[in-house]
Amino acid sequence: MKRLVLCLAVAAMCVGIGHAQDKSRTFTGDIMDSACAKGGAHNPAMGDAKACTEACVKAGSKYVLYDSDKKMVYQLDDQKKPQAFAGAKVKVMGTYDDASKTIHVADIKAAS
Repeated sequence: MKRLVLCLAVAAMCVGIGHAQDKSRTFTGDIMDSACAKGGAHNPAMGDAKACTEACVKAGSKYVLYDSDKKMVYQLDDQKKPQAFAGAKVKVMGTYDDASKTIHVADIKAAS
């Protein structure tokens, strides 16, 4: 009987861990600044996408992921990792919080 209870407990923990891992997703889009992402485009007067993003972040905006296909702006909880990808198309791996529309960033890679 103890063995059965132990096996069931281990199985329940494995199912719980599996569900936690299932929440990790990959999001594709452009690393933009929050100000320009609202309009879905960079300000051409600011230069290229990278220059615009960096200038707007320096002025107080936050890095975000903009998915132009879905017209969706995702907040990023990590503001250091996206810095290297300012203005670039990327894949962001992480978990998504629906309530805050925020991706909890695990990793960012350049999109191919």
